[in-house]
Amino acid sequence: WTMNADGGDLKKLVARDTPHFDGSWSKDGKKIIFVLDILQGTDGKLQIDTINADGSDHKNLIPHKAFDESPRFSPDGSRIVWVSTRDGNPELYSCKSDGGDIKRLTSEIAFDLHPAWSPDGKLLAYSSGRTGKQKIHVMSADGSGIKKLTDGSAIDSWPVWSPDGKRIAFVSNRDGNYEIYVMNSNGTELRNVTNHSAQETSPTWSPDGRKIAFVSTRAGGSDVFVMTVK
Repeated sequence: WTMNADGGDLKKLVARDTPHFDGSWSKDGKKIIFVLDILQGTDGKLQIDTINADGSDHKNLIPHKAFDESPRFSPDGSRIVWVSTRDGNPELYSCKSDGGDIKRLTSEIAFDLHPAWSPDGKLLAYSSGRTGKQKIHVMSADGSGIKKLTDGSAIDSWPVWSPDGKRIAFVSNRDGNYEIYVMNSNGTELRNVTNHSAQETSPTWSPDGRKIAFVSTRAGGSDVFVMTVK
């Protein structure tokens, strides 16, 4: 679905009745990449599809081979990064925007999840359990130079870069429930920006970097909220 930033003009884009989710925009706003689940019995059959922002030209980009999730366009639109279990456990992969030139970026027994491109396309932030519980890591877009940004006993996940590349928002349960946190892109000056007893997940920055949209249960169901971030 799409809607205006004020919550108006809600539109359904995909006609399929099977689950489709985790949509992400291309930088030019013309396309959305998302996960389509072609249900088979009790097991999901996930594939990566694209669609124009007006709902036209629905295409399959990455055919089902395993659990394929969390697709993200690179800032210049030339490549896509996503999570796949095609070689065993969840790892990060990239390919050209037409689905070709698939490259495996991580090779860990632990789960690597929730990839996000830096604004300049040189780095990827993601969550990984390679040192225990899921923590925020960054690496070069080719999979080299891995660095861990967060520590502690909490689960840290779903990182997203601010448009200027100076900050990363992410989800953590380090204060008892899932909240939205923001830190500098080197892992310093970490702070809780939601501070609510509800569950808050799935942050995304506004293009000007002044606001974060997120999903919260504070109104009862899972709804979309927007907040200003200083």
